[in-house]
Amino acid sequence: MTNENSFVAVLKKHIESEQLSLPIFDSVSLRIQMELIKKNPDFRAVEKLIIADQSLSSNLLKIANSVRYRGLVETSTVKAAITRLGMTEIARIISMDINKKIFSSRDPQLNAIMKKLWQHSMGCAFAAGMLSHRLDFGVMQNEAFFAGLFHDIGKLLILKVIAQKKQKDPSIAVPDQLLLSAMEILHTEHGYLLMQQINMPQMFAVITRDHHLQEFDRTNYLLILVKMANHICHQMGIGLAHDTTIALLETEEAVLLNLGQSDLEEAVNFLKSTSGLTG
Repeated sequence: MTNENSFVAVLKKHIESEQLSLPIFDSVSLRIQMELIKKNPDFRAVEKLIIADQSLSSNLLKIANSVRYRGLVETSTVKAAITRLGMTEIARIISMDINKKIFSSRDPQLNAIMKKLWQHSMGCAFAAGMLSHRLDFGVMQNEAFFAGLFHDIGKLLILKVIAQKKQKDPSIAVPDQLLLSAMEILHTEHGYLLMQQINMPQMFAVITRDHHLQEFDRTNYLLILVKMANHICHQMGIGLAHDTTIALLETEEAVLLNLGQSDLEEAVNFLKSTSGLTG
């Protein structure tokens, strides 16, 4: 416990010294995601930002012309792809593309952890988005999706800080269990500060801060949806934790949402069928 406390204290100092200068998102990806989280995203602004990223625009066109989405005529422009797919689907596709790149490291140990963290973040995003669409609590689907996506951003920040330190000093070695424990302790506080730093809307910052609290605002259905999505992913083993003992329909969040078996099964089945979220 002494070693853990010492490591957490040192890591906290490193995070506080690096947080203001460490880029988590590049400027284009941040601008795209900031536009997509709005209730009414600007179609033209999103189009211009996607076009500015050649890799992203190429991937979007490929998806728009895939068997699942293609129409009678091949889509050849980003504008046409957005029209064909719709803004909700665009948000999902772009988020998966952007964040898969961000959740990566040249360090094998950190890259393995980041991959699982990405799977968990996307799993929570999809689960929260699906539940918000199925249940009527006044939460827009894109709000629930992005709240789920960003809820553990503090863990990514911690991993980026460690990656930077290991790059400067390759001899640094941190056992997985010690690192995961420190991430669990620090991620809500520093995730909240990071969300404020990059000017994310306060409702998303609150999710990063409060999603593990036992005493929380039970009128905040966006928070409740993300907490429920978190339970689902943990029970399914999507991410860094796997707890098969969680009785999902008996959780307080399920009761507050009046969640039924069919609601749960739809979310679970979708996550099982979504490529890349497990393994």
